[in-house]
Amino acid sequence: MKKSTIWILTIVMAVTFVGLLLVQIMYLDNIIKMRDDQFEEGVSRSLFWVSKQLEQDEVRHFIDEDVSQVEASSIYSQYSDGSTPHLGGIKYTFTTASGVEADLTIKGDADKITQIQSKTQSGLSGHFQSVQEALKDRYLYQKGLIDEVLVNILSQSCNRPIEERADTTVIRKYLKSQLENYGLRLPFEFAIVNRNGVTQYATSGYQTIEKTNNNTYTQGLFRTDTASKKYFIKVVFPSKKDYIMSSINFMLPSFAFTFVLLIIFVYIIVLTFRQKKLTEMKNDFINNMTHEFKTPISSISLAAQMLKDDTVRKSPSMMTHITTVIMDETKRLRFQVEKVLQMSMFDRNNTSMRLQEVDANAVVESVVRTFKLKVESYGGHLEASTKADDALVMVDEMHFTNVIFNLLDNAVKYRDEERPLELKVETSNLPDDKLQITISDNGIGIKKEDLKRIFEKFYRVSTGNLHDVKGFGLGLAYVEKIITALNGTIKVESEVNQGTKFIITLPLIKN
Repeated sequence: MKKSTIWILTIVMAVTFVGLLLVQIMYLDNIIKMRDDQFEEGVSRSLFWVSKQLEQDEVRHFIDEDVSQVEASSIYSQYSDGSTPHLGGIKYTFTTASGVEADLTIKGDADKITQIQSKTQSGLSGHFQSVQEALKDRYLYQKGLIDEVLVNILSQSCNRPIEERADTTVIRKYLKSQLENYGLRLPFEFAIVNRNGVTQYATSGYQTIEKTNNNTYTQGLFRTDTASKKYFIKVVFPSKKDYIMSSINFMLPSFAFTFVLLIIFVYIIVLTFRQKKLTEMKNDFINNMTHEFKTPISSISLAAQMLKDDTVRKSPSMMTHITTVIMDETKRLRFQVEKVLQMSMFDRNNTSMRLQEVDANAVVESVVRTFKLKVESYGGHLEASTKADDALVMVDEMHFTNVIFNLLDNAVKYRDEERPLELKVETSNLPDDKLQITISDNGIGIKKEDLKRIFEKFYRVSTGNLHDVKGFGLGLAYVEKIITALNGTIKVESEVNQGTKFIITLPLIKN
C-alpha cells in the first residue's frame, strides 16, 4: 500500500471519528439542556402554585375569622319551628311557583334580622315578591361581608408575622406534593427572605447548601403586599446535578465504545506506518545484502575460472594466491551469513550463551591489537586505556569480543575523510560495582533524529542503494541485544561533525 493511500485513509477515518464525537457531544448537550429546562419549568410552576395556595389560605383565614365574629354577634341563629331562637339567623321554608320547596337562611346582626323578619311576617307564604326582596337583602349583606373581608386582607394581612402566614411545615408539604406531580422526587431546602435579601427563617440545611449552590429558585409571596413588606421564597436542590446527569447515563457506554474504537484505530495506523517502515528497511537490507554477497561471490567465481587455466595451475605462487583469495572471500561470506543468523536467533530468543568469567581489560587489549592495523591503514590512531582495577565480568567471550569489534568497525566506517581518525577505548570502575567501557571517535557523528533508532534492526543512517557505507544495519542491533542479555546497558552520545561515544555498563562478578 502506498504511503499516500495510508494517509488518505487516516484522514478520512480521523474526520469520521471527530464527526461522530461531535454528534454525540451535541446530542448529550441537548439532552442536558432539555432536562434542565424541564426541571426549571417544574420548579417554577410548583413555586407559583405554592404561592397561590398560601394566598388562598390567608383569604380563608380572614373569612373564617370574620364569619366567627358575625356569628358571635348574632341574636338568632335559626328558627327551626318558628318560635325557638338560634344564634346565626332565620330559616324560612317556602314553596316556589313551580311547586318546589326551598329553604332560606338569612344570617346577620339583630337589627337586620328584625328588619327582615318584619318584612317576611307580612305574608311570605303568599307573596313571591317578598321572597325576592329577602334574597336581594341576603345578597347585599353577603356582598358587604365579602367587601369587609377584602378590606381586612388588604389592610391587616401584611401586618401578620410571616411565620404565621407561611408556615414551614405547610410550605414543605405543599412544595413536596407539587414537585412530585412533576416527577421531581429529590430533596430540597428553602428559606423565606424579605425584599432586601435578609433571611427571615430557613430550613436547617439551607444556609450550608446555598453558599456552594448557584442554582437558587425564587418566587414572590403575597402579591397584594406593599413593596416594603414583600417576601420571597428561595429553594435550592443539593442533588440537582446528579438528577440532571442521571438522564445521560445511557450515553456513557456509547462514549466508551467510541474511545475504544478510536484507540484501536490509532494503534492500527501507528502499526501500519511501522510495518511500512520495517518493510522499507527490509528492502534496504536485501539490497545491501545483495551488494555485500555479490563481491565475495564474484571473487570466488573469478578464482574458480582462473583455476581452469593450465598456466595458472602450473604456477605454485598463483595457486597459492588464488587459494588465499578463495579462503578470504569464503570467510567474509560466512561472517556475513553468521551475522544474519545470529540476529534471527536473537529474535526467536533461541541464542545460547556460554557465560564465563572474563577479564574485560584483556579482551579490549586483544581486540585493539587486532584492529590497530586496520585503523592505521586509514591513517588513523587507536588507543586503549584500561583504567579499571576490577574488570572481571560474567559474559560470553565470543559475543563480548564481537561487541567491541562491531563498535570499532562502525567508527572506521563512519570516519571523517577530511581528518585523521582518532579512536579510544577506555575501561573504568563505577561506584556501584559496575564496569564501564567507553568507545569514542572523532567521526562524522550521528544526527539527533537518528540517535533514537540506531539500535533498530535493519536501520542505517545511509539507506537505499547508497553504498558509501556498507553493511546490513544489524551491527548495532546485535550489540544492543548482547549487552541486554548480559544484564548491561548501552547508550550513545553524539554530535554531528564532532564524533560519537558509546558507553557500555556491565555488572562486575562481585555484584
